[in-house]
Amino acid sequence: MQIQIHTDHNIGGHEALAAQVSGVVETALSHISDQITRVEVHLSDENSNKKGGNDHMRCVMEVRLEGRHPIAVTHQAATLDQAVDGAAEQLSKLIEHTLGRLRDQNSHRTDPPLPGAKPTEE
Repeated sequence: MQIQIHTDHNIGGHEALAAQVSGVVETALSHISDQITRVEVHLSDENSNKKGGNDHMRCVMEVRLEGRHPIAVTHQAATLDQAVDGAAEQLSKLIEHTLGRLRDQNSHRTDPPLPGAKPTEE
């Protein structure tokens, strides 16, 4: 699983920040990392030039699952840590939901049998 971290011009892209965010993402998605090819994390400060205001730190996480379209979540919070944690939790839940739906759809397939296949006995 490849993790890419992008920051806006208001947030310093320090190595410590990259290591921390990567750790949060790896922990949140470790149980399904074999199905993930890439995670992109975008961090921004929405109120950088203004004083005050709540929930101005924003984290967008986009994940690319093998053979699937990318899915993304956004979380805004008062601190960067809270924004990253919230987005990672949302993303984990969304991936679980998406993979669960796919498993459910595959278990209820009604495709006709392949030509030459033996019918199953019930």
